[in-house]
Amino acid sequence: MDAIVLAGGIPNPEDPLYSFLKGDAKALVDVAGKPMIQWVVDALSGAKHVSNIIIVGLSPKNKLKSRKPLHYLSNQGRLLSNIVAGVDKSLELNKKNKYVMVVSSDIPTLKPEMVDWLVDTTMETNDDLYYGVCPKKVMEKRFPGANRTYIHLKDMDICGADINVVHVDMANKKYLDVWESLIVKRKNPVAQAMAMGWLTSFLYLTRQLTLADSVRRVCERINIKGRAIIWSHAEPCMDVDKPHQLELLRKDLAKQQKKTVKTKSVKSKTTKTVKKKTTGSAKVKPSKAAKPKTKPKAKSKKK
Repeated sequence: MDAIVLAGGIPNPEDPLYSFLKGDAKALVDVAGKPMIQWVVDALSGAKHVSNIIIVGLSPKNKLKSRKPLHYLSNQGRLLSNIVAGVDKSLELNKKNKYVMVVSSDIPTLKPEMVDWLVDTTMETNDDLYYGVCPKKVMEKRFPGANRTYIHLKDMDICGADINVVHVDMANKKYLDVWESLIVKRKNPVAQAMAMGWLTSFLYLTRQLTLADSVRRVCERINIKGRAIIWSHAEPCMDVDKPHQLELLRKDLAKQQKKTVKTKSVKSKTTKTVKKKTTGSAKVKPSKAAKPKTKPKAKSKKK
């Protein structure tokens, strides 16, 4: 499956992260010694189910590294237009592609095994859209103090994932306006509910909507088959929108790096110790030849 990474757009002065970016794209902000998007590319290139990585909004001059083929597209001006351009590129690379992964460039704690789990899970069915959600308790256990925006449902409080799977047919112009409306309102659950109609809005505000109800109503509204993917990991849903979230993930990844370096150092020392023991020139004393044992003669019985 190809992955489309959305990295376009330079935040304006009103954006909370503007002072950290120095006129660059948000995707390039430094996180623990790497551009934020490089962490995402590392996760995708390490996943066995990812074939190509399509970066929308950057260019080869940004010098991203990947073990999988990288393809660059310019920013198309609209979020949905960027997704459509990415899908078109995926089909150009392989006309047989049926699904693509749409990934935000601001989830740097994503891991390869999480990407592979998503592909395995989504390919169990044949739906048009697979949208990931993370329960509040999972998010706050992994990233306390993240202050994510939650949708309050009857059965759980959730936040949305920033890595999702869509059928290539979804990149159709007839869906663009509805998708644009929903995505623009994704940080405002009430506005999202209102976009789905007054009844959905009422049920949401009175906390009568379950996750299954929400999926059904959204699918009926835009005439698609959809499925919610409930994550047991918070990383695919932990994006960077505010300065405190940026600092939180910088510290988290710096801690992970130190742990990795320490583990490698211990393994290296262990390997060297084993080598010394194996290749050492300790003299071994020749063993004395063992004398053959003779069976004692049986005593004759007295008559």
